[in-house]
Amino acid sequence: MAGKSGRTIAATRESGLKDKLFSWEGALILVLIAVNILGATLSPNYNVTNILRESPRYLAEIFMLFGMAFILVLGDIDISVGSIVCLTATVGCLVSNAGHGVGLVILACLGVGLICGMVNGFVATRFTELPTMIITLGTQIVFRGIAEVALGSGGSASMTNLQSVAPLRAKLGPLPLSFFIVLVAAVIFIIVLNKTTFGRKLYAIGSNKTTAYYTGIEVQQIRFFSFSLIGFLAGLCGLFLLASTYGANTTTGNGFEMEVIAMCVFGGIATTGGKGNIIGGFIAAFIIVCLRIAFGQINMNTQLILVIIGVMLIVSVLIPSISTAFKKPKKKTS
Repeated sequence: MAGKSGRTIAATRESGLKDKLFSWEGALILVLIAVNILGATLSPNYNVTNILRESPRYLAEIFMLFGMAFILVLGDIDISVGSIVCLTATVGCLVSNAGHGVGLVILACLGVGLICGMVNGFVATRFTELPTMIITLGTQIVFRGIAEVALGSGGSASMTNLQSVAPLRAKLGPLPLSFFIVLVAAVIFIIVLNKTTFGRKLYAIGSNKTTAYYTGIEVQQIRFFSFSLIGFLAGLCGLFLLASTYGANTTTGNGFEMEVIAMCVFGGIATTGGKGNIIGGFIAAFIIVCLRIAFGQINMNTQLILVIIGVMLIVSVLIPSISTAFKKPKKKTS
């Protein structure tokens, strides 16, 4: 259609190569390439073989990215996921040591994760006046406390029945099973968020919960489902982490909540709700995974790695504001 200025305005936004290259996702791909170059420069052991060997324990975290993306798009937050991982890995380890097979270990981890997520969802939807930050801060302490009680005075448990998680350590060629599951999950969640009615409802709730409610969207049901989902995915993370490390301790899952939120925000998902997509978060997840592997190979302190990820998180939050400030036209002075 033609505007008042005489310009022709396309009904749909053009998406050329230049637009994709200078999009946030395009910039993230360039950052991913730079991180891999940095890793190869820092450590002679940073190569495809070693990355594939170390990747399973890091890939497990990416499962939570998809659920956290839903939560953030809703305008909520869940900082209890690291504790849920700890609790599910602990329960899975104890079930395995009791002599049970892989089926029951999987059910135990996923079931405990789902129950934890449902607890968060129940409190968040029944006490809507409470910020989800406060709710999940409380459950974060509770879930990790339960894990610490279950682990006992030693504070750790090692698996004695390694065969119970052997199928989860399988490889398809040189790639671990978790890599393919992560890819399949990424495709499913990208389609759900971007191409379905449910995804549009998530964006609508994140933009304005009250408006969404009065347009007939089941706001609290969707919030409950999303919190339950991320609990389930945290259980899946705990399951694969258990298969990778053969045990659990009181520090299992420490900092995971920050890393998963960093993946989402660095990928362009707004913490205020209603904005962002999983594709950017997925690319950002691999940036963080590659960084952790590279820094781990040079024996960098774990806390320092968390500091670097925290700085990345802050910068990624500030970039849109800085960009907007530069784009604002300067006022003419008379």
